[in-house]
Amino acid sequence: MAIVAIDGPAGSGKSTTARLLAARLGFLYLDTGAIYRAVTLRALEAGLPMTAEAEIAQLAATLPLRFVAGGDETGRQRVFLGERDVSEALRSMEVNRRVSEVAAIAAVRGHLVEAQRRIGRGGNHVVEGRDIGTVVFPDAEVKIFLVADLECRAARRLAEMRARGDRETTLAAVRASLAARDRLDGARAVGPLKKAEDAIEIDTSRLTITEQVERIMGFCERLVVKAPQSHVENRPR
Repeated sequence: MAIVAIDGPAGSGKSTTARLLAARLGFLYLDTGAIYRAVTLRALEAGLPMTAEAEIAQLAATLPLRFVAGGDETGRQRVFLGERDVSEALRSMEVNRRVSEVAAIAAVRGHLVEAQRRIGRGGNHVVEGRDIGTVVFPDAEVKIFLVADLECRAARRLAEMRARGDRETTLAAVRASLAARDRLDGARAVGPLKKAEDAIEIDTSRLTITEQVERIMGFCERLVVKAPQSHVENRPR
C-alpha cells in the first residue's frame, strides 16, 4: 500500500489535482471531503441542528457511502448515499457553509478517520483532505500541502458553481464563505487544517492544473504503479 496525501484549504486545487494524479499513477482516488459533506447533507436533510453532535455522529457511523469511478482519464467520481447519487448535492452552498461545523465534531471525525483508513488499506491511493498528512495517514509516502491566495480560490470555486448552473451566487459570497471556512478549519481542536512538518508546500495561485500535477509527479516517481480499481466502497460496519 502506498499513500500520496494532498492537503490544503478549499479552492487550492486539491480535488482536480488529486484525481488527475491518481489517474497518472494508476492509484485509487479518495476525496475525504466528500465523506464529511455526505454526513453534512444527511444532517441537513434530517433537520438536525449542528449542535446535535451525538445524532450527527450516529449518521457518520452508519454512512452508506460509495465512490464510483467515472471510467475516464480524469478519475472523476460519482458519490452515492445508498442508491442515490448525491455528487451535485454535496457541492451546494448550504453544505459548503455547514460542513466545517460537522467536521469539527470530535465523534464524527473519529468515525470517519477510521473509515478513511479502512479504505486506504485497500490499495494504493491518492487521498485529499485537510488532515491527511497530519492525522489520517501520518506515514504517507508523499505529503503535499497546496495553498493559493483567497481571491484565486474564490474565483475557482465560483467558476465551478457556474459550470454546475448556479447563476445567483456572487464572488463576494464565495469569498466570505471560504474565509469563514478557513477560520473554522484552522481553529478546530481535532484534526485542524495545517501543514505536516514533512509536507511539500506548493502555491497553486499561478499554476495550471497540468503544472500542478507535473510538479507533484516529480515527487511520486519512485512509487509503485498498480492498476486502478473501478470503485471504492465505505459501508457501515
